[in-house]
Amino acid sequence: MSDADSTQTSTSAPAAGESRSYDVIVIGAGAVGENVADRTAQAGLKTLVIESELVGGECSYWACMPSKALLRSGAVLAAARRVGGAKEAVTGQLDVAAVLRRRTEMTHDWNDSSQVDWLDSAGIELLRGHARLSGIREVTVDTAEGTVVVTATHAVVLSTGSSALLPDIDGLADVNPWTSRDATSVTHLPDSLAVIGGGVVAVEMAAAYRSLGVDVTLLVRSSLLRDQEPFAGELVGAALTEAGITVLTGASPTAARRIETGQVALVLADGRSVVADEVLVATGRIPRTQDLGVDTVGLTPGDWVSVDDTLLVQGDSPALAGDWLYATGDLNHRALLTHQGKYQARAAGDVIAARAAGHTVDDAPWGTHVATADHAAVPQVTFTDPEVASVGLTAAAAEKAGFRIRVLDYDLANVAGASIQADGYTGQVRAIVDLDREVLIGVTFVGAAVGELLHAATIAVVGEVPLNRLWHAVPSYPTLSEVWLRLLETYGRPTGGSSQTD
Repeated sequence: MSDADSTQTSTSAPAAGESRSYDVIVIGAGAVGENVADRTAQAGLKTLVIESELVGGECSYWACMPSKALLRSGAVLAAARRVGGAKEAVTGQLDVAAVLRRRTEMTHDWNDSSQVDWLDSAGIELLRGHARLSGIREVTVDTAEGTVVVTATHAVVLSTGSSALLPDIDGLADVNPWTSRDATSVTHLPDSLAVIGGGVVAVEMAAAYRSLGVDVTLLVRSSLLRDQEPFAGELVGAALTEAGITVLTGASPTAARRIETGQVALVLADGRSVVADEVLVATGRIPRTQDLGVDTVGLTPGDWVSVDDTLLVQGDSPALAGDWLYATGDLNHRALLTHQGKYQARAAGDVIAARAAGHTVDDAPWGTHVATADHAAVPQVTFTDPEVASVGLTAAAAEKAGFRIRVLDYDLANVAGASIQADGYTGQVRAIVDLDREVLIGVTFVGAAVGELLHAATIAVVGEVPLNRLWHAVPSYPTLSEVWLRLLETYGRPTGGSSQTD
């Protein structure tokens, strides 16, 4: 990673030894914290953001943006090779150095000056340092110059995010395993990489590194993308294998050590072993609450923070009385996705502004919203090839929740738009219908370029659009969106759910 990290700080921020009061204090200047601060500042509340690393956070520098930059070049090349006329023209391999340069450009060489400039333009103060809660509405910050104590008149918002979970594997910590941060900020590629995990980060990084010519072994304890519909993991697994990745299922590493060659040797529970230059751990996330001072308000360091739909922190401690402490983003464990964190940020900012003005959430004259979409309408794209795009409930989750459902499956390759996309297109779509209301409660797409189909599904699920109305949302021909018509044809005429309108 570059050492060009910005140290730029707002000139109006408090100095060491100084105490200052704000309307709102946001701890963490990632994408989520920035959005909270923007919302409260727009409401006229004096807002301070505190950040110990880079303004813009995980998504901008080590997650969403660099990971997708690493994936994109390989996906474009693969797409060209699936279309006659283009595949004959594509004879070379990826330019690895150019891919890494593009990734670095995407992260601004890990320099946050432009993000700091944006904070200044929005009227938001920035203080760099490590922040801890030190009392009710009070935050103590260790800066490079000394200690600063700041207090909030209305609200403190925790937006410190999450970090990679290091599983309890004998010797793993001693081999200095990679986390997603290392994988996305790499400057020199290893010849071989072992990836532990079967979730989104694991499959995306396995795909990216294989496209860059690295020999990749994926160690999956159970199944790939196990929180998705089963066919998603099956199709992605088949594609990864076809790309040359060794996918080992039922693989549980029990020990790790560096051997004489400098490589890492992993011993599996079933006696198998895997040797690679580096090992990437992608087995989950833990909240950044270990050194946040949450114990001063009756919460447990290292635990996720529970919130209600206004993002207000929940707990039995008397210190939490008074509607002053909020937690947004990964920290509350509702939906560990940047776009959902931003959604929560907007909700929290509105709620804080309403309460600061003496309104309730419901009677604020400018209107507010609360974070209800985190419960059962979360959209997500896995940027493998094929992509997986989903929103709402899987069939298994819907049945577990007690819905009376019908599952609609359709082979995406049968849509005319698929033949335009690629020769030999492979894809699958599943929609889950709540039969009592005749609305969609879940949709999953797997296939090339399906991420751009997802927002239509999200609107249908969140808006609870009756199937009879969806017949009048006519998809363009020949596009992949024609699958909506095919799903409706598969369902047949609606029988009259309680939400039906025509």
